[in-house]
Amino acid sequence: MRASMDFPKLQAGVLERRYKRFLADVLLPSGERVVAHCPNTGAMTGCAEPGSRVWLSHSDNPRRKLSWTWELVETESGMACIHSARANAVVREAIESQLIDFAEDCATLRSEVKFGAGSRVDLMAEWDDGRRQLIEVKAVTLCRDRGVGVFPDAVSVRAKKHIKELMAVRDANTRVALVFCVFHEGIERVAAAGDIDPDYAHDLAAAAAGGLELLALKVSLDPRHLVPDGLLPVLVD
Repeated sequence: MRASMDFPKLQAGVLERRYKRFLADVLLPSGERVVAHCPNTGAMTGCAEPGSRVWLSHSDNPRRKLSWTWELVETESGMACIHSARANAVVREAIESQLIDFAEDCATLRSEVKFGAGSRVDLMAEWDDGRRQLIEVKAVTLCRDRGVGVFPDAVSVRAKKHIKELMAVRDANTRVALVFCVFHEGIERVAAAGDIDPDYAHDLAAAAAGGLELLALKVSLDPRHLVPDGLLPVLVD
């Protein structure tokens, strides 16, 4: 049985604009205009077109500046989840349900674990005999022709840093992996966006040749939940 991550009840609306990277104006069916938090630091190419149908979650937490959060968008090539931080939980569910076999029979599986020189890895599996598996997660929403999803959608110093940090700790007892969590229905395979960030594409290919494990997790998504739904090919030049 596939695991799933359920959304709270979502509110549909129409995107008017995304601005200042973390803000979005959304028109609700009632005619009310709200400002929603946009939890995505990327360019969001193809996922932030004015007039797109979007879905928002709502929080009653009085400490929050914005009560609405942008979660989903309907694009020309399918539904996409733009809340990139949700990718970690989806990949963890895929591991725990053994859709991804990184952590079979491990003693612990932890999130946001410090390693190396004070960095954090998204997930770490550890075994009693001293073995460990470090797993970095990247959400993919940029869908191009013929179902190719690419990452990153903007030049990313942080993404390149993560690759180097993983490779620096890889040894006989430490496996390292990068999971592309595919948050767009139209994506059928994943590749590095060499035209956007050629240094990242180069570093990824070199790391894969040196032992970095690459996987792409397909995710079925709708306004009710996100469901890990199998693996997709990763293309490396």
